[in-house]
Amino acid sequence: MRRTTLRAATLIAALLVTAAVTAGGIPPRPEKLTFPPLTFNVPDPGAMRFTLDNGIPVYGKSDRLLPLITVQVLFRGGAYMVPKGKEGLDAIAGKAWRTGGAGDRTAQQLDEDLDFLAANLSTSIGNTTGSVRLNILAKDLDQGLKILMDVLTRPRFQADRFAKAKDDLIQEMKKRNDDSADIERREWSRLVYGDDFWINHLATKASVDSITADDARAFVASLIKAGNIVVAVSGDYDRAAMKTALDATLGTLPKGDSPLPPVPRAAQPAAPGVYVVDKPDVNQGRVSAGELGVSLGDPDEFALRVGNDILGGGGFTSWITKRVRSDEGLAYSAGSYFSFPAQYPGFFRAFFQSKSRTCPGALAITMKLIGKLRTDKVSADELKTAKSSFIETFPRRFESAERTAALFARDELMGIPHDYWKSYREKVAAVDPGAILQAARKHLHPEKMFILVVGNLDEIMKGHPDYPAKLTDFGEIHRIPLRDPLTLEPLSEQ
Repeated sequence: MRRTTLRAATLIAALLVTAAVTAGGIPPRPEKLTFPPLTFNVPDPGAMRFTLDNGIPVYGKSDRLLPLITVQVLFRGGAYMVPKGKEGLDAIAGKAWRTGGAGDRTAQQLDEDLDFLAANLSTSIGNTTGSVRLNILAKDLDQGLKILMDVLTRPRFQADRFAKAKDDLIQEMKKRNDDSADIERREWSRLVYGDDFWINHLATKASVDSITADDARAFVASLIKAGNIVVAVSGDYDRAAMKTALDATLGTLPKGDSPLPPVPRAAQPAAPGVYVVDKPDVNQGRVSAGELGVSLGDPDEFALRVGNDILGGGGFTSWITKRVRSDEGLAYSAGSYFSFPAQYPGFFRAFFQSKSRTCPGALAITMKLIGKLRTDKVSADELKTAKSSFIETFPRRFESAERTAALFARDELMGIPHDYWKSYREKVAAVDPGAILQAARKHLHPEKMFILVVGNLDEIMKGHPDYPAKLTDFGEIHRIPLRDPLTLEPLSEQ
C-alpha cells in the first residue's frame, strides 16, 4: 500500500514538473536558468561612526531581529610586543584575562554573573591585534558594560586560573611533534621569515615558567587605553542611548602616554632549496613551496588574488587541484594561496599532501603549473570564473550587522582605508590576463622558491616509477632536525 502511494506521489510530481516546463516556468536544463543581476552596495562606514568623549571611535550597526547586543573592543598590539624570555605571554594573558576574574569578582563569581545574565564574554590577543567581545541581552546592557569595564581595567588573573592557563599551554606544546601539519606550519614560518622574526619567537617551558600574573597585568594595561582602541557595536539598540552608555564606561578610559611600537617588518627568508624534516612514522608527506610575498595594498594585490584563484586557490576549478588531485589522484588536499597581512609582508605558498613515494612527482607537477602562470595567459573562461567567485561572494563580508561593524572598526584599527571595500569589486573586474602574467612574473620565482617536505624521508627520496621526478631535482637538500617540543632545541639524529 505504501509503495503504491509513493509511486502515485512520484508520478504526480513528475507531471507537475513537466507541466511547469511546458508552461515555461522551469527551464529544461540547469544551464538555462537565468537570474536577475546581483545588486549590492557597500554600507557607508561614515554613517555608522561616532566618537566617544575620550576620542575612541565607534562603529555601530543596528539590528532589531533579536533582543541582543554585541560590543567588541578591538585594540592594537599583540605577540610582536612580547619581551624575549616571556614567549607565550600573549596566549596565557589572552586566556586567563577572561577566566581569571575581574574587579571585585573572583573567577567563579565572574563565571556565575555572566551565566546569570546569559551573557558571553571572550578575550583574545593575536599577533598584532586583539579583542574583548561581549554579547548580552539588550535589557542587561548596563550591567554587562560594568562587567566589561572590570575585565578591561581590573583583571585579577586569579592564581589557580592563571596556573591552569600556563599548564594548558605546556600540554599543547608537548604535542608539537605529534602531527606533521604542526611541524610543517612551524618550520614553514621559519623559512618564510627567519628565526629572528617575531612571529617565530615561540613559547618554551622555560619562558612559560617565567611568566607571572604581574606580567599579564602589565601587558594588558599597555593595550587598553584610549587612542589604541576602536569599538564595534551591533544589535538591538538606540544610537543616542548607546553613545550615552559607552561614554559612561569606555569613554572614561584614559589615553596612553605613548603609542605602541610599530610592527617589525624586516624578514630574512631562507635561501632557495629543499628543506626536509624526517618523520618516519607517517605514510604521507606534506610539501610546501613558496617565497616571501607582499602586504595588503600592494599594486599587484588583485592580479595576484585572481591569478592565484586560477592557479590553486579556487578549489576544484584551479589548476593545481584539478591536475594533482582530480587528474593524477596524487593528493586529497592540494592548492595554493597568497597571504596579504596589513602590517608585515605575506607569502605565497603552494601545498599538497601525498603518499611518500609520489611526493616528488606531485611536486614536479605543482612547480610546472606555477611556472605556467608566468608564461601563459589565462583563458577567458578561467578568468571569468575566478572574477565571478570574488565578486559574487563579496556581500558575505557584510552578511550580519556584527560582521559589518567589526570589519570597519578593524580597518580603522589597522589603518586600512574604507575605500578598499568600495573599490574591491571594480579592482577585481579590472584584472585582465596581461595583468596576471605581469604580476606572476614579478612575484613568483619557481627557481628561487624554498621547498619544505615533512614525512618519511627514506621513502620520499625513492620516488615513484610512474613519475620520473626526484626530490634532488628541485635543489640542494637541507635537513632540518625535529625540535624538542618544550625547549625548541634541535633533537639529535636517531
